[in-house]
Amino acid sequence: MNKQILLDNLRCIPDWPIKGVNFRDVTTLFKNPEALREIKDEMVELYHDKGITKIVGIESRGFVMSSAVAVELGAGVVLCRKPGKLPCETVQESYAKEYGMDTIEIHKDAISSDDVILLHDDLLATGGTMQAACNLVKKFHPKKIYCNFIIELHSEFPESRKLFDPDVEISSLLQF
Repeated sequence: MNKQILLDNLRCIPDWPIKGVNFRDVTTLFKNPEALREIKDEMVELYHDKGITKIVGIESRGFVMSSAVAVELGAGVVLCRKPGKLPCETVQESYAKEYGMDTIEIHKDAISSDDVILLHDDLLATGGTMQAACNLVKKFHPKKIYCNFIIELHSEFPESRKLFDPDVEISSLLQF
């Protein structure tokens, strides 16, 4: 993987959303065709032999790569959204965030026990959203769950991976 193209196109915004946070803005990766292709190609390489049947994109930046990678892997896409955004019956998972509670949901008929799931989001920091997404997907009893991030803030949140069950394989393209 050409990490340099990703690093060269990743915008960092100091003190956003609060002082002391160095926000990693992946939207600058998405607008650059070379960086976008590099992310897609690396994710396809990581998962081409895993039997992925569905990619669950986490709202909203997780949607971007989910579709591109799903096409390459011959998989479907499932949207994991905030409440009230999906039109049919859903399954929900609530979780604590640093500033309160939040909930995510997936359509009730989106995943089956025959599926091999790749959950994807842009960033692993505290891990709360992805842990909730994993718990939500586990309610469907899929064969296997993988988690992928474009960026992992390992130095700032070294304990995040410990939130996940050992049978959930986690990968990230860039670690800080």
